[in-house]
Amino acid sequence: MISKLNTIIAASVLTAGVAIAGGHGVMVGGFEMTKDKTIVENAAGSEDHTTLVAAVTAAELVETLSGEGPFTVLAPVNDAFAALPEGTVDTLLKPENIGTLQTVLGCHVIPASAMATDVLGMIESGGGEAMVDTVGGCKLTAKYEDEKVMFMDENGGTATVTIADAASSNGVIHVIDTVLLPKQ
Repeated sequence: MISKLNTIIAASVLTAGVAIAGGHGVMVGGFEMTKDKTIVENAAGSEDHTTLVAAVTAAELVETLSGEGPFTVLAPVNDAFAALPEGTVDTLLKPENIGTLQTVLGCHVIPASAMATDVLGMIESGGGEAMVDTVGGCKLTAKYEDEKVMFMDENGGTATVTIADAASSNGVIHVIDTVLLPKQ
């Protein structure tokens, strides 16, 4: 089953517009993400992740996410942040809300390097779902349905992986289409 899932994932990733540039990395937001850059350096180059990078900076997590890792970052695109209720991002970016912002961002960080094949293996081993703990204390449920990998937060919010396996020197980035939130 894993072989079939890997083939489907590869096809899904390619049809999502991911291109391998020069054989070195995955293109995300007009930027080639490569293994010689940290997660933060790769995200900072992506035009699709300016809000995420601003949030990581405001939360004082640049040094942490530039560290040794390994980390798996589920990286919401700008449109995912824009879909939050009006004023949410501005409120989270205020200095007095740094703790809340750190928790929200921590819900997108898994303290291990999990490539797509690893996630699919966990889902298969779990009988169709896998529980994933994050550094922010969130428990996510990873699922595979309709030929897509999805992560569901404890509130029922679901993010779909749109680009997988942007390898970095300290882990991997999977681009997602929704901001995951801590249990409310």
